[in-house]
Formats: sequence, C-alpha cells, structure tokens
Amino acid sequence: MWSLVLMGVAGLLVGGAISFRQQKSPLWVQVVFYVLAGMSLLAAYLLTLPAS
Repeated sequence: MWSLVLMGVAGLLVGGAISFRQQKSPLWVQVVFYVLAGMSLLAAYLLTLPAS
C-alpha cells in the first residue's frame, strides 16, 4: 500500500521538476525534485522487500 503511495509521490515530484524546467527555474530546484523523486522510489522498493 505505502509503496504505491510513494510511487505516486515520485510521479508528482518528477512532474514538478519538469514544470520547473519549463518555467526556467534555477537548476538546483529541479535537481532537488529529481533527488526527492529518486529517494521516494528507493523507499517504495525497500518497502517491497521481504522482512527477514
């Protein structure tokens, strides 16, 4: 369940980064959004691993 929520958040963050690129925002803002999206996808993946 939470992995799906995190994947959705990652999608929103990537969309925000693309939007900021079109608005000619500073590069660091775009990088932060992409990094947060990557962290969200990593967290979603880690939640799918079996607990041992």
